[in-house]
Amino acid sequence: MPEQSIRIRDAHTHNLDHLDLDIRRNRLIVVAGVSGSGKSSLVFDTIAAEAGHELNETFPPFTRNRLPTWTRPQVGSLEGLSPVIVVDQRRLGGNARSTVGTITDTWTYLRLLFSRVSEPHVGESTSFSFNDQAGMCPTCSGLGEVVTSAVERFLDLDRSLSGGAIRLPGFGNGGYWYTKYADIGSFDTDTPLRDWTPGEREALLYGGKHAAALGTRPPSDYEGVVARFERIHLRTSDSLSDRKRTTIEEFTETSPCPDCRGDRLHEAARTAVIEGRTIGELSRMEIPELREAVRRVERPEVSSVVQALVERLDAMITIGLGYLHLARATTTLSGGESQRIKAVKHLGSSLIEMLYVFDEPTVGLHPHDIDSMVTLLSQLRDRGNSVLVVEHDPAVMAVADEIIEIGPEAGSGGGRLVFQGSFSELGAADTPTSRALAARHPEVVAPRSPRGWITVRDARRNTLQDVTVDLPLGVLTVLTGVAGSGKSSLAAELTTQHPALVIDQRPVSVNRRSTPITSTNIAGPLRALFARRTGAPEGLFSANSTGGCPQCKGLGILYTDLAFMEGQETVCPTCQGRKFTAEALSHTLDGLTIADVEHLSIAEALERLDEPRIRARLHQLDRVGLGYLRLGQSLNTLSGGEAQRVKIAKELRDADEPSLYVLDEPTTGLHLRDIDGLLTVLDDLIDHGHSVVVIEHDLDVIRRADWVVDLGPGPGRHGGRVLYSGPVDGLTDSATGEALRES
Repeated sequence: MPEQSIRIRDAHTHNLDHLDLDIRRNRLIVVAGVSGSGKSSLVFDTIAAEAGHELNETFPPFTRNRLPTWTRPQVGSLEGLSPVIVVDQRRLGGNARSTVGTITDTWTYLRLLFSRVSEPHVGESTSFSFNDQAGMCPTCSGLGEVVTSAVERFLDLDRSLSGGAIRLPGFGNGGYWYTKYADIGSFDTDTPLRDWTPGEREALLYGGKHAAALGTRPPSDYEGVVARFERIHLRTSDSLSDRKRTTIEEFTETSPCPDCRGDRLHEAARTAVIEGRTIGELSRMEIPELREAVRRVERPEVSSVVQALVERLDAMITIGLGYLHLARATTTLSGGESQRIKAVKHLGSSLIEMLYVFDEPTVGLHPHDIDSMVTLLSQLRDRGNSVLVVEHDPAVMAVADEIIEIGPEAGSGGGRLVFQGSFSELGAADTPTSRALAARHPEVVAPRSPRGWITVRDARRNTLQDVTVDLPLGVLTVLTGVAGSGKSSLAAELTTQHPALVIDQRPVSVNRRSTPITSTNIAGPLRALFARRTGAPEGLFSANSTGGCPQCKGLGILYTDLAFMEGQETVCPTCQGRKFTAEALSHTLDGLTIADVEHLSIAEALERLDEPRIRARLHQLDRVGLGYLRLGQSLNTLSGGEAQRVKIAKELRDADEPSLYVLDEPTTGLHLRDIDGLLTVLDDLIDHGHSVVVIEHDLDVIRRADWVVDLGPGPGRHGGRVLYSGPVDGLTDSATGEALRES
């Protein structure tokens, strides 16, 4: 019987160059290539998208409308597919009710256990659910904490109303809410609030009886500043804007619920015990400790529940998440942790002949922890599944059955098959990946001398054990250590205790109209350049203004709501996806229409556009390895690593006064070859007087650091201590030191 394969013919999704490829099934396959070469276009946007779409088509329309939407790829033919399971790096996020326990279903098993054999008996499993009225604490509605207005921060008593006494955004002079207080005739707008009577200040803040006592009573619909702030901001939502989140953080205080003390549950559920422990106590145990506690429950009527729960906890330990606890909020998990959490549910699956697709599963993993992920990938393959992994890490490549390299370059220079074979064969090939592997282990250069020092004092966040550490200024400092050792917690304490610019991997924008053109602020200079050269008005060269296609409103696509069927996106028939009107496209700049310019990659635009203001801003994006992005590409399509590098490029352009920059794993998504380019960019920041602190596992970055802070020795409660702080050549007795020696 011939060996089964996934057969791909004429794949031309995004930058794939009419690719033909056969991928053997039931293998662990690593897809490699430089950043932007087309790896994700092949694995996610072609193979996974077609497999997902075809599976969805087997369900009735009502069900399809509730399944993930897949955009069909541009491909001649695809054969040999299986149902696909995508395990990506998107943060789990969720709201304040989502925890490690709820997302992994371990909480479901635990509350089922308590509903059957706890003493005293409380009731059904919903009685132990903080997301159900039957189980939640009535004081905090199952959130475990209460958020209250920090009223003392609302007012600057040394200012008048007209001078900005109300510090809340939108309430100052000229703000949206300002007139609700300044123009009603009840308050003196020019006198500092310190000179007001206590009753007047109470009326401003709280309204009600205080406002009724004023000489000139406010309108009947008057609302005090506190009530209005709480109505506008203090609502649980998954889609708060960054601006509103910042406001909430600045003007509120969060504290444990005074009744449930963070357990989230009503009193009866909080007092029920199994083996002398409440469900709240168990939820705060690290996974290995919880597993042993559950194993001691030897009641035949719940043996199947115990077995299922232990198996799920074992899976979390296997995948390197043993340092977590079930009460941990999913909003605090990194992208790498989120990906491993998603993988947990598949470890115990008895399904075979599935297609598993992973996006850089080693992200967030210390070299010491990568074996756990390799074990998971191998287990999935050995159960009779096909596993496709987009990955840059040599340790994963080394255990793969086959490596497929797409390239050779990014963007239009990629999308072709440059290598297919074993890891040993890759070493003898002449490809970007093989050359990068051969060129690893750069020499450690002499560390730069600090310009000064700052101190993080008495840090106890999460698992940090009263850490105090001095950090140098004017150099590159790397925070490292095994997963869960406290790196992110230390970085968070750093940014809490000292002013810093945090460059993380959160999306740059959720607006599909945001592009590299808008993010780099070249939209204005670009329109001005077209207008100057053609004599046409600037608005004609904006898809969001008079130049936008009227049918699709400058989006290039039309969305059709098909009610109970899956909505459909189609290319706009009027502009053919080019976004602009025929009049706008009739004007050219050196032979390029405005739509042609948007289709250029950043690297191509640097060659074709000679406007200094445009080139200077695009150059920073090219320097951080994003030269393959199209100028008109929507920023909501970027990965976490790409989003972070867009922010780095912006900071490079805007950097002025010496600042402290804190970055979260900036090598995420970067090919080995591109890491040197990123380090050059960070060096440039330092050369301009800035200080850079990065959370990082990449050994090449650690070798280039001027200062290393290594945390550990283990994860969770076994970590949270500074094992070493100093130049990299002194780092020896730890998991990080061992990894440096062995690499």
